[in-house]
Order: sequence, then C-alpha cells, then structure tokens
Amino acid sequence: MCDTFIALAPVTADGSVIFGKNSDREPNEAQALEFHPPNLFPAGTELRCTYMTIPQARATKAVLLSRPFWMWGAEMGANEKDVVIGNEAVFTRMPYERQKGLTGMDLLRLALERAGTAEEALETIIRLLADYGQGGVCGYKDQRLIYHNSYIIADPNGAWVLETAGRLWAALKVQKAYAISNGLTIGENYERLHPDAVTTAQKMGRLKQGRTFNFAACYSDRLFTTFSACRKRRSRALELIEKHATRGLGMADAFALLRDHGGQAYRPDRHFLTSHICAHAGNGLTRNSGSTASLAAQLHKDRRIFWATGTAAPCTGIFKPIHLSGKCLPDLGPTPGRLYDESSLWWRHENFHRQILHDLETRLKIFDQERDQMEKRFITETSTLAPEAFFDFSRTAFERADAATAKWLEEIRSNPIQRPNGLGFRHYWKKQNREAAMPEKTY
Repeated sequence: MCDTFIALAPVTADGSVIFGKNSDREPNEAQALEFHPPNLFPAGTELRCTYMTIPQARATKAVLLSRPFWMWGAEMGANEKDVVIGNEAVFTRMPYERQKGLTGMDLLRLALERAGTAEEALETIIRLLADYGQGGVCGYKDQRLIYHNSYIIADPNGAWVLETAGRLWAALKVQKAYAISNGLTIGENYERLHPDAVTTAQKMGRLKQGRTFNFAACYSDRLFTTFSACRKRRSRALELIEKHATRGLGMADAFALLRDHGGQAYRPDRHFLTSHICAHAGNGLTRNSGSTASLAAQLHKDRRIFWATGTAAPCTGIFKPIHLSGKCLPDLGPTPGRLYDESSLWWRHENFHRQILHDLETRLKIFDQERDQMEKRFITETSTLAPEAFFDFSRTAFERADAATAKWLEEIRSNPIQRPNGLGFRHYWKKQNREAAMPEKTY
C-alpha cells in the first residue's frame, strides 16, 4: 500500500510544484536510493526488466530512483529533466497476468529513463502498456500479490494522473492538487481514455445502456479496494493539502503530510487495516506493509530539489536534499538486501526505527522537534544554494542526519518503555527481526 500526492502553484507557498510519496512494502523489503547517470546504447541492445526483456532505448536519462532491492523497477523517482513519478497498486476487475508483462515499477522507471516531460512520460507508459501489458508478482515474500497501477506524473509545468486496469487506462490533468492511494479515483471526468475502455465495460456488464461511463466504478474491485483502506488515506491527504492551501503548502508541510498518523494520539498496535499515511506494518494478514521509503520534490521555475529519507518510516527519518546534476548522491553504503547490514543506510536506520516501535508515541517525542528543526535548516539553506555547491551540502546533510540518528538511538535506549504494545504486534515484529537477522537489542 502507498500514498502519493501532488500540489500545484495555486496551492503552494512559492508557486512551485510539490510532490510526495510514501512507498509501503513488506517490513524487511529493503529499498535502495540510487542514482543512474545518462547512457547511450548500440542499436539492438536488449534490456532485462524485472520479469521480461524488451528493446533498450538508444539513450537514457539520468535518474534518481527508490527501488525495492530485488526488482529492476522503482517505486518512485525523478530524472534529470525534472520529471517525477510515483505509482500505486490498484485492484481491478480486469484479469491479472502472473507470468509475464512489465510491473508497474518497471513502467515507472522506463518512463523516467525515456521521457523529457510529464506528458512524454504519460505517453511512454501508455505505449508500453499497449506493447507488453503489465504483470508479474509484485510482492517480495508474498507471492500472491499481483496488482495493476495508478500514477502521478509531474514536472515543473504541471501533473497528470494515470490509472490503469490491465491494458486499459484513463488519464486526468491535475488542476490544483490531487492524491492517489490504492484505489481507482478517475470517474466520469478525464482528459484521455483508452479507446476500448467503454466497450469493454459494456461487454463485462459493468456499464448499462444509457449510463454515463465512470472508469473507477466500472473497473474497481470493491473488496480489495475496501480492505486497502485507500479512501481514508486519500481523504486525509487531501484534507491536509486543503488545510495549508490558504497560506500555501511548503516543503515542511509536505514532510508532515507524509508523516501523518491521523491527527490523534497514535498507537501502531491498535488498528487492523493500513489506514494511516505514515504506515507501520502490524500483522501478516491485513497490515503486512509499512512505509519503507519516502520521496518528495520541489519543482520551482528557478530550482528543482528532491528530498529523500533513504530509510523506512518517515516519522523516524530525515528528509535530505538532492540536486540532479553531476554527482548527486553521497555514498550510502552497499545496496541493502534481505538481511541486516550495519554498513547500509537503510538497515542502519531500521535498527533505530524498530527501537522506536516498542513505544512509538513516547519515543517520537524525544527527537521529533530536533528532526523538524534540522529539516527546516536544510530547506532554508538550499533555497539560495548554487548548483555547484549542492553535492557537498547534500553529503553533509546525509552525514548530519546519520549522526543525529545515532545520538537519538542512544537516548531512546536509555528511555524505559512506558506503553508496551500488544502481544500480537510484538510477536509480529519479533518474527520480522529474526528473519532479517536484526541485532538482538532490537527485539
């Protein structure tokens, strides 16, 4: 489960386009934050994606990706032309292809590598859907997880929402702000539509004669969409954007949105579904995913800055600034894999995150103000930073965040658990920790 939002100039503080996404995956499904430079390929080169091989483009663009370690595709990312994309799993009435096709994450990465604008990225995904379809198992350990995809695709000039059901699709141009979660949202209003979308719905008996075509109503799988709790999360995202619309949404507001636990006292062991934007896994049946990475973007006419945690649980992480020019990412250690690795940023932070989960409400208060202040300093300092100085600043930001996390970890370990979680939640996380070979002190 995931959440993605976009806010355009009418509702942002400085007239920029602001994007944000939490990628929700299985707890031990480590996610790599990585940069791939532009490349040129000879004619006839083939490209191996997650499950299938397709012809490689002659030229690819530089891309910043947040990618589950085991797949070729990415959950979210941006390219050197300032196109940014986030995808969502959606559950539809169209058949799922288990054995072949491009995953939604493959489609996202391919669009970033090949497109120079948001509209070109939209066209790229539509074309690839027509040529190859979408499919393949999308879960890490959960081999039953297969889904279709929706996307928010943005650049400094605007944004599109693209929603799919098999090879069918509908597209809507964003006017002010939008949010997507794990359900179809495009209804009767859309800019573009697959030519067979209406006739297919009629043949399926989903569109009665004389009725107005509604993409979401015709193609949503009600059961899986309901149990994803997507409507609650999407409604909350739109509520938070609207809350800041009068004075204008800023980057600190975007970070807070991705950290949102619903606006009330929150306990991760007290709810059944994945019903909060900042998601924490809690059981193997209905909440076997949590926010394993977060990405935000500020696309202004004068500057484009990308913000990534590079870690799970945005409420426990720190957003660091990245500029896509030249060398842009500092050394984050080896690509994280299935087991704990102290030298990898993602897993090193995961030790901190899981210590906090023992008593989240109490332990967040130990460092959340210092975390927010650090990010606000990053926002202020990057607003006038010259592009040639950005890499050094970004590297320093990652180092400062890592040092602060290490300090907070020691403070948390010395702070007794005041409100222990329920037995079922504790058992679930002990199992996750054992499977990942986490340090014993994490249990």
